[in-house]
Amino acid sequence: MTNVAILWHMHQPFYQDLVTGEHILPWVRLHGLKDYYGMAALLREFPDVRLTFTLVPSLLVQLEAFAANQARDRTLALSLKPASLLTDEDKRFILANFFHAARGRMIEPYPRYAELLRRREAGGNGGSAKALSEADLRDLQVWHKLAWVDPLWMDQDARVKALLAKGRGFDEDDKQVLRDVELEILGRIVPEYAAAAARGQIEIAASPFYHPILPLVCDTDIYLRTHPHSRMPRQRFRHPEDALAQLERAAAYHEQRFGRRPVGLWPSEGSVSEAMIPLASQAGFTWIATDEAVLARTLNTGLTRDGYGHLEQPEVLYRPYRIRTGSGDVACLFRDHVLSDLIGFTYASWNPTAAAADFVGRIVEAGRRFSARTGGAEAVVPIILDGENAWEHYEGQGRPFLRALYGALAAHPELKTVTMSEAVQAPATPLSGIFPGSWINADFYIWIGHADDHRAWGQLADARQALEAPGPSATPEGIVRAREELYIAEGSDWFWWYGDDHSSDHDIEFDDLFRRHLRNVYKSLDKPVPEELFLTNITTEPPRMTAHPPSGFLTPTLDGEVTSYFEWVGAGQLELDSAVGSMHRVAPTRQSVVTGLRFGFDATHLYLRVDFSRRAQDVLADKGEVELTFLTPPDLRVRVRAEGDLTFATFERRLTPGAWTPMPDAEASAAAGQILEVSLAWRVLGVEAGEGLTCFLAVIQDGHELERHPAHQPLDMAVPGADFSARHWSV
Repeated sequence: MTNVAILWHMHQPFYQDLVTGEHILPWVRLHGLKDYYGMAALLREFPDVRLTFTLVPSLLVQLEAFAANQARDRTLALSLKPASLLTDEDKRFILANFFHAARGRMIEPYPRYAELLRRREAGGNGGSAKALSEADLRDLQVWHKLAWVDPLWMDQDARVKALLAKGRGFDEDDKQVLRDVELEILGRIVPEYAAAAARGQIEIAASPFYHPILPLVCDTDIYLRTHPHSRMPRQRFRHPEDALAQLERAAAYHEQRFGRRPVGLWPSEGSVSEAMIPLASQAGFTWIATDEAVLARTLNTGLTRDGYGHLEQPEVLYRPYRIRTGSGDVACLFRDHVLSDLIGFTYASWNPTAAAADFVGRIVEAGRRFSARTGGAEAVVPIILDGENAWEHYEGQGRPFLRALYGALAAHPELKTVTMSEAVQAPATPLSGIFPGSWINADFYIWIGHADDHRAWGQLADARQALEAPGPSATPEGIVRAREELYIAEGSDWFWWYGDDHSSDHDIEFDDLFRRHLRNVYKSLDKPVPEELFLTNITTEPPRMTAHPPSGFLTPTLDGEVTSYFEWVGAGQLELDSAVGSMHRVAPTRQSVVTGLRFGFDATHLYLRVDFSRRAQDVLADKGEVELTFLTPPDLRVRVRAEGDLTFATFERRLTPGAWTPMPDAEASAAAGQILEVSLAWRVLGVEAGEGLTCFLAVIQDGHELERHPAHQPLDMAVPGADFSARHWSV
């Protein structure tokens, strides 16, 4: 029997400004609508499945405030404001912020929402604000929220079904109906988890209250263990007492909300060190978890995988350990990084049943390999990942996949789902220490490795010093408020967005929130606020898609071969290694299929060249396809596939959501040999010289999307005219 221990980590930073009461960003409320309730409620359909959840207190506090209708964010306020009273500033904000949703899964399936997005794209945020009517804006107020409603409510609630059926032409009463639904969903979240825990189906574990990186709060110099020559913050931060407070407050809060003290801890971002182990034990936690890379560094061994991603040392990873350091003694599980990342990053484009079957098959193989290596012992396979952000990229917000997964796990005779507390009951291997690191590369670079991070840690240390010497004008109440603000500023999320490895549309807001919390420390202590806390910490540009423009016309020979050196001279080229976003992937589990992407044109055709890690002809022959999907012009794509030795390119038009129809007379050609070459007629694309064209390329194998280029933003170019030069091209 193989024990499968799945932990879903539910987390949001603390978005509220304690001084003004405003919640600066809406993600607690929106994910509350779409993810938190349904992830627990779905388990009622699978009573034999047992799981673990972490509900970070910084999330729960905000959820409860929104559920009680005691919290507001600007997005919520403007979604409720009568459309007839919206100011020009309101309209600009709505146009800029009411489309923050995954386009393919949350906007395009709803024709009216997709229509409004295209109108914004056509006019730009400012121009389209003037072009939208009052009825358009009201529809956008509804769709912005309706698209985030939990799939269970969409399937079962008559009010939501009526709004979906109506589709457009909403009135102010519809907005109030949706608000009633919103409050009902938010109010059901905490009770649903409590009910699942009461019937013994889930374990509710904890993370530190405001989600700090505990090893860095204990001592920022721990970073020098992995980066001994790194520059460091201007002042060392070393406050293990804060780390302990974050742990003890989290445990007490969970006991208050759920009636029992948690025994399990997912340290924020899986970050561990020998200094935090005794603190976790002192706070009453009996087990923790982190990543397989930390185990490998601890044991000074390698954890390698074969070509299918199966671990070649299963006897090392698939067992509990017990860490004893000083006065600390806790059990520890190390998550399977590859299996966790498959859910987080790969399966979204798969058929849900096929994805679940693949995943379960991998777990079964892991258990069999462990048993073979250990003389028949039972494996413990820990799978730990974010429980909210991935689903917006899945069909049905992940519900079809989760239903298929839970059903397959429950039905398989070799598998048993267990909580993390149950998993650590297996015989444990002792460890006399733990390597300091997180789930990302077994280090802390993300949170302290950049110049922006260093500035922020220095500001945090200064504020902590001010709290230690509050001064005669500080009141007892002010000191309490200052300490709370400082604990919030210790959270990991502010540092996540600094530097060049992650970016979002809200980097400035995250930076401002961090500095706002620190400003509030000084204000609460009645001390002058340092000037630098009014200036942005962001100095490093995030990684962007890098593309080199075409330098002139070209007309390649379409034969799938590099006919001559000069054939693609002058082509534009896309660099394929940029990555940004809220989720982090340490490394791909396989070699990228696409190794090069070039594009160019002449007066009549757009040309594309794709280089692969093996012969293009072999890629297509192995149930492979290449899709070039256009966002502008909309609802148009080109599919390239092989039949025998022949390669076909077909234009397709999307007439309804999810339904693509071939355009038999549209001119498209392709040839696959060593490389893939594609030719598309400008006249079929329906764009004129000087107009914009945006697209992305996806590689499909056996119906599953393997990879997409560019990964995070479309390639954007202008259609060339007769006087083409590189200045006509842009990204």
